[in-house]
Amino acid sequence: MADKFDINVGSEVGRLTGVLLHEPGPEVANMTPETAERALYSDILNLSVARKEYAQLRGVLAQRAEIFQVRDLLSDILSNTRVCQSLVRRICEAEGVADVAADLLQVNNDELSRLLIEGVPLVKDNLSRFLSRDRYSLPPLHNFFFTRDSAVTVRDQVLISRMANRVRGRETRIMEAIFDYHPSFNARTVNPARLGAAGDEVTIEGGDILVASPEILLIGIGARTSAKAVDFLIQRIKEQGYHQHLLVQELPQTPESFIHLDMVFTFLDEGCCMVFEPVIMQTHRYDTVHIEIENGEVVSIQEEDNLLTALGKLGMDMEAVACGGSTDRWLQEREQWHSGANFFALAPGQVIGYGRNQNTIDELDGAGFEVIKAEELLKNGKNMDEMGRCVVTIDGSELARGGGGCRCMTMPLGREAL
Repeated sequence: MADKFDINVGSEVGRLTGVLLHEPGPEVANMTPETAERALYSDILNLSVARKEYAQLRGVLAQRAEIFQVRDLLSDILSNTRVCQSLVRRICEAEGVADVAADLLQVNNDELSRLLIEGVPLVKDNLSRFLSRDRYSLPPLHNFFFTRDSAVTVRDQVLISRMANRVRGRETRIMEAIFDYHPSFNARTVNPARLGAAGDEVTIEGGDILVASPEILLIGIGARTSAKAVDFLIQRIKEQGYHQHLLVQELPQTPESFIHLDMVFTFLDEGCCMVFEPVIMQTHRYDTVHIEIENGEVVSIQEEDNLLTALGKLGMDMEAVACGGSTDRWLQEREQWHSGANFFALAPGQVIGYGRNQNTIDELDGAGFEVIKAEELLKNGKNMDEMGRCVVTIDGSELARGGGGCRCMTMPLGREAL
């Protein structure tokens, strides 16, 4: 067996060494306008176009890091009979179809992996099922290509999310099983649902957690992550004895483009970040709270003017690049809606995002980031090690309509220390 991959993420911008992806498949296309709303989509994606765009993201990431695919890892662990039986039964019981488990356990691991992601068709073998308008007993995981949401790596631990919407619960169960049982990883999982943080008021998703440094975490609270979940993290950090700074940023509850902190703020370089100014830079419109934990105690909790000010006090002075520019509110809102602030760092000062947000890309160009299309980078075989600050742009006509960007679609497993 190959050496295990040591999971460790201590920053947002350290050179990427490993990343977990899930390529959009039939589960993305298997929806109607009615089920799209239930699946948290505002539209139905064209899968063939989305796959072409996603191939650009995957191709660029492959130049930087080892890529792991959810479906392959899931298939691997399902070959373990004990793990398979436990996971399938947990999923079926949680989704109210316990009777489906027996049939699923008769399927080989590759096919079972496919069914758990793409959906299990409803067998119409009695009257109530015959009359049901549902097509699936276990519905497709339409959102799973946003691997950031369901789990997040912080230092050498994987925090399993507790999703705000029950429709996404299966994603977290699959992620937890992968990191608990796959032989490729040395990982410790932390699952709030298993550690006493029960109740609908405790929700936390990976897009709301940014690892500024091993000692500094940024956490968004809003539609998807609750203050009660931050309280859980505080208690966990106290028990582990870390010295930790938490910078908590309140987010608007609406519209849906503000679901996570990384939709309004992402790191681009050691001293540079992308911000959506109307949320991040308007002092005290949305609360910013600094919590310091040391020796098992909260030693300080206080309000800050904004995230940049708070980071500066902790020795992280930030140059801010404005999503959509700084002059036209309409352009800012339009580009933020299409994940214009959602960039993913491949290495310090080397990021990837959607090229459709032209005003944001122009701002990056003005800040010294060379703009290069992913298609050209892959075609010309340019070595990124020979490049300086740059933004690699991928097409995003379809992927952006799913409600997330490049950071949303990537779950880093390892980054080099800064």
